[in-house]
Amino acid sequence: MATWTTLAVLDWTTKRFTEAGISAARLEAQVLLAHVLGCTRTQLYTGFDKPLAEGELAGYRELIKRRLAGEPVAYLVSEHEFWGMPLHVDASVLVPRADTETVVEVARAARADRKAPCRVLDLCTGSGAIALALAKELPAATVVATDVSEAAVALARRNVERNGFAERVEVRHGDLWEAVRGETFDLITANPPYIASAVIPTLDAEVQREPRIALDGGADGLAFYDRICARAREHLVPGGVLVVEHGFDQAEAVRTRFEAAGLTRVTLVHDLAKNPRVTWGVAPDSVG
Repeated sequence: MATWTTLAVLDWTTKRFTEAGISAARLEAQVLLAHVLGCTRTQLYTGFDKPLAEGELAGYRELIKRRLAGEPVAYLVSEHEFWGMPLHVDASVLVPRADTETVVEVARAARADRKAPCRVLDLCTGSGAIALALAKELPAATVVATDVSEAAVALARRNVERNGFAERVEVRHGDLWEAVRGETFDLITANPPYIASAVIPTLDAEVQREPRIALDGGADGLAFYDRICARAREHLVPGGVLVVEHGFDQAEAVRTRFEAAGLTRVTLVHDLAKNPRVTWGVAPDSVG
């Protein structure tokens, strides 16, 4: 009977994941095994010849099976890192993407004095990733994060506590602007659902495991940009900035909505893969 050491298990899983078309096969195999063994990925390297116990093998096999069925690794280990912070994640929220860090970079750059007090609003917050990253980058900011999903709100609140931002980040339940009636902000961010309804069934199995409420942007994928832009100026102080993530093919449509809303200096920013990813604009000095 073969002895399944850490190295042997990782090699077998990497091969199986590669055959299944998983691009980061070795990394994912390591993340799942480290989770089962209760250690770090680095510690795997110092114990490559360690035989796995039967219970450990059984637990690992179950995770492999679920991963091959399309379940995201972040859901399997209930955690994902964003902007250097560990976040709880589960099937109630999207897994934060590296592309979304572009939103944080643009929003951070919009604050000329990052240490000056300001009010920040993050719509469609999900796990709270953007809200927490901005709280980290803007040490004098107070942040309100909202989501229509009660499950997402509960998860985001856990992440606020976990990362030590309870004094400056408040998570509220509500549909877009409903949770902030009558309030204004210096900076507003959003990564709303932006996939056209008819496209969702064609997405990779892994993406389809994520909550539809966080993916479905309506018939044309632009429903949330209509709603966000329609009332953005009500909630932005003069000179305040709106920053949104969108699909690579939606930049011109989003720009049109920003301009129709009266926002100025509308600018498109590309992500690390050179895809059009983020649009931002500024509220004029007076409401006209």
